[in-house]
Amino acid sequence: MAKNTSVGGQAVIEGVMMRGLAGIATAVRTEQGEIVVEKKSYTSYTKKNKLVGLPIIRGFISLIESLIIGIKTLNYSASFFEEEGEPSKLDKCIQKLFKEKSNDVVMGISLVISLALSVGLFFIVPTFVANLFSKLGTNTMGMNIVEGIIRVLIFLLYVYLIGKMEDIKRVYEYHGAEHKTIFCYENEVELTPENAAKFGRLHPRCGTNFLFLVMIVSIIVFSLTGWNSIGERIMYRIILLPFISGISYEIIKWMGKSKSNLATILSYPGLKLQNLTTREPDLSQLEVAIRALKVAEGIID
Repeated sequence: MAKNTSVGGQAVIEGVMMRGLAGIATAVRTEQGEIVVEKKSYTSYTKKNKLVGLPIIRGFISLIESLIIGIKTLNYSASFFEEEGEPSKLDKCIQKLFKEKSNDVVMGISLVISLALSVGLFFIVPTFVANLFSKLGTNTMGMNIVEGIIRVLIFLLYVYLIGKMEDIKRVYEYHGAEHKTIFCYENEVELTPENAAKFGRLHPRCGTNFLFLVMIVSIIVFSLTGWNSIGERIMYRIILLPFISGISYEIIKWMGKSKSNLATILSYPGLKLQNLTTREPDLSQLEVAIRALKVAEGIID
């Protein structure tokens, strides 16, 4: 019987971030071979406020929180590998205008840009492309299915292409290390790199599963909005995104706990997709992931 835990994480540059009972821990292996760990206490806003902790609503809030934490931890890991040099004019300008709040401003800008690019690439572009098929006389349901297929294809192509980049391959290896470590912990096996290496790297609670579910749920939800003007369709895609992410969150939360055949079937596509977003890690990468998990769960300081 696997241990019931909600610990989760994210691969970063030469490291792993884990969220656990004791907070957030980000472990990074520096160029000198040392493992450096940053720990921060953290309580989700969904647990502080009863309203935003309600089903569906908590899914969208958790998504925003994950994006913020993700950007912060990526910036933290990147700081170990930045080349020394003169700050750019933009950096100097932001520092001059916002002083001690400049890092928060940069993070906010990064978040907005990330959301805009994601919505544009995976929701608006498919709508424009699918609109070309409207002249073929396809009905509303058919058009939404075509749009959904295009969205999934763009997503798969994006994941595949960035996986060809050398730096991203390393991140994918740490992603695999994150999953193997969590599996080892859930099965209450001693947390050593050798033990963790024996477990699989495809995990049902992975963010890859969540993103794929968003693609599928969006096909169903958008099919209820009709196929009117291009402006109206884009408006619906943006407005309904929080609702879609909320539904997807509840489904993946259930899939992570359920052992039913239905959960297994629904998890299968997302698990197979993780063959693209994870790679087999080496023992040194597993050591980093284990350190992050132990600190996040309060096993070690």
